[in-house]
Amino acid sequence: MAINGAGPVGDGQRRARLGRRLLLAPEGRAARVEEVADAVVGLHATDAATVYLSACARLREPSAAAVERALYDDVSLVKLLSMRRTLFAVTEEFAPYVSAAAARQIAAKERATLLKHLGEFAEGWSEARLARTERAVLEALAVRGEATTAELGADVPALRETMLMAVGKPYEAKQSVGSRLLRLLASDGHVRRCRPRGSWLSSSYPWAPVAPWPEVPVREAKAEVVRRWLAAYGPGTVEDVKWWTGWTLGEVRRALADLEAVEVALEGGAVGLVLPGDEGAVAEPEPWAALLPALDPAVMGWRGRGWYLRPEDVPALFDRAGNAGPTVWWCGRVVGGWAQRADGEVVWRLFEDVGAGAVAAVAAQAERLAGWLGEVRVTPRFRTPLERELSA
Repeated sequence: MAINGAGPVGDGQRRARLGRRLLLAPEGRAARVEEVADAVVGLHATDAATVYLSACARLREPSAAAVERALYDDVSLVKLLSMRRTLFAVTEEFAPYVSAAAARQIAAKERATLLKHLGEFAEGWSEARLARTERAVLEALAVRGEATTAELGADVPALRETMLMAVGKPYEAKQSVGSRLLRLLASDGHVRRCRPRGSWLSSSYPWAPVAPWPEVPVREAKAEVVRRWLAAYGPGTVEDVKWWTGWTLGEVRRALADLEAVEVALEGGAVGLVLPGDEGAVAEPEPWAALLPALDPAVMGWRGRGWYLRPEDVPALFDRAGNAGPTVWWCGRVVGGWAQRADGEVVWRLFEDVGAGAVAAVAAQAERLAGWLGEVRVTPRFRTPLERELSA
C-alpha cells in the first residue's frame, strides 16, 4: 500500500472525526441505542454500568430504560466475550460477524483453560463429562426459559462443584464450575445474559438459550469487524487495529488487505489507515463537551492515544491494568476526569485551562448526566486514582 497523496491527516482532523463518528458532538447524537452500538462498533460491557452511560452520553434523550429494552426485551443488543477477551455489547445484526471473527477463538481458549483447571483443581472431570454437563444445562434452560447459575445447579448438580485455585497463595480462591461453564456457553453463542436480578448496575445475570447465529466465514467476518472499526475510528495505525482486536499481526494485515485499506500520513510521521474513499477532510463539529464513563469506547478505541490524551494525565485516569476511568472531553481531547459522590453530585476536575466556554459546556453535561441518573449511584468496577479522590 502506498501512502495517499492527499496530505497528512492532522490531529485536529482526527478529533473532528472522533466527535462526529462516535456521536459525541450534540448535533450527531442518536435516537436509538442500536445506532450508538453500531457507531462505536461495540459498547464495552465488562462493567455493567458502562453500556448505559456510554449509550446515554450519545442519545438525544438519555434513558436507562431504552438501553434495558435493547438488551433484554428486544434483544437487539447482544453481549459477547470477543475482541481482546473483553465483553462487548453489539447489535444483533453484527453479532454473527463478531462471533466468527473473535468470540469463537476466545471460547476455544476458554474451553481449553477450563478443562485444564478442572483436571488440576477438581475431581472426576474429563472432556466428555464437560460436554455432557453442557448438554444438561442447555436442556434445563430449554425447560426453564431463564435461570441463574444457582437455579440451574438444582437441575445439574455438577454446576455446584468448586475448584480451589492458587492453594496457599494470598489470592487463593474457590471458583464454581457453574460460573465458568455458563460463561463458556455464552462465549460459544449458546446462551445469553438476561435482565439482571436487581438494578441495571448489577452484574448478577440469569441466562437464557439463544438460537444459533448464521454461519459467517472467519476471513469475511474479520474483514467486516475491521471495516467497521476503520469507518468509526479511522485513521488508525496497524498497531491500533491489532491492539483493539487482540488478533495476530498476520490476521490484521490480511483483513486490511481484503479491505484494500488506504495508507495516509498522520501528524508526527506515523502511517494511518482509512477505508477507500475516506481520505478527505471531515467538517469540524460545533464545540462539544462530554462526560464519558470508565472504559468508554472513545478512550479505549486506540492504542496510540497521544493525539487526544496527554501522557502526563494517564496515571490519574487509568488503573495499573490499563483500564480507563471516567473522563471529561472537550472538542475531541481528554481534559479531565469526573466522579459521582454518595449524595449523587457529579463532580469533575480539569487538567488545564480550556476557557470559560468549555467550563460552562462541561458543567452542562454534568447536569445532564446527574439529571438522567436520578437516584442511581455509579461506582466504576475498575477504580482509578482521580475517580477515588473526587468521589471521596
